[in-house]
Amino acid sequence: MNPVARILIFAAIMEAILLCRTVPARTFFHDGNCIGLVNLYRVLPGESLVEIARAFNLGFNEIADANPGVDPFIPPPGVAIVLPSAWILPRSAIQEGIVVNLAEMRLYLFLPGARRKVMTFPVGIGEAGRETPLGSFSVMEKLIDPVWHVPPSIRREKPELEKTVAPGPENPLGARALRLSVKDLLIHGTNRPWGQGRRVSHGCIRLYPEDILQLYDAVPVGIKVTIVSQPVKIGSGGSRIYAEIHRAEGTDYLAQALALLDEEGLLGRIDLQKLKVAIYRKEGIPVDISR
Repeated sequence: MNPVARILIFAAIMEAILLCRTVPARTFFHDGNCIGLVNLYRVLPGESLVEIARAFNLGFNEIADANPGVDPFIPPPGVAIVLPSAWILPRSAIQEGIVVNLAEMRLYLFLPGARRKVMTFPVGIGEAGRETPLGSFSVMEKLIDPVWHVPPSIRREKPELEKTVAPGPENPLGARALRLSVKDLLIHGTNRPWGQGRRVSHGCIRLYPEDILQLYDAVPVGIKVTIVSQPVKIGSGGSRIYAEIHRAEGTDYLAQALALLDEEGLLGRIDLQKLKVAIYRKEGIPVDISR
């Protein structure tokens, strides 16, 4: 085949990929600590990154950080954007149960009884002054169509609210909720799906309406829930080393990355300049930093 024909075939394949809407994966097998694959997507007329994020099971923070030169609300039709659908798994002593990484606003479920199988969903978390707490918890109760018992702190801000809100479109808990082993902390759905990948809650962890249904069905009462904040993640796949950097105020990114690399015995295999570029960009995507 002549070179021109090869170029035309490659261009046609890439165009098909860019124009294709696929069903987003939420479940992955992992061998190591990297999952997923970064993809491209061509914006259709009238779309914003908010709608595209939901269509591909991403949070607003993820898609905005991965496309820093694109207006998230009025992207030019036809522009190719990055779908940041690859992740390094958070570090934890034991990869089990639910792990929520606040720094990337994403939840991981290491499926009970399923070797190397993980589900992942974007989340909304606590706003400034009402941060989602770090620590180890467990799921104490599973609720279908939960009634929202409005906390006194919210009623003081919005005295027009009743003490309880019945299930339905006005209920911010959505159709399902998991009550954790700490007062007033829930993992739940939402009636405001645009809040995924944002700091919008009063401390609870919110999922897209379609995601909470899957999570609810997948977890038993008593499952462990670990909430961490890891803006710097280091991973490996084959012979390559990757860094994933998320925005977090007050973080010494380079010091954290070097400490993690040293702990894993990987310092001698990286290109320091590549790591510094990944830190500068903070695009929230695994970046190859190998020599």
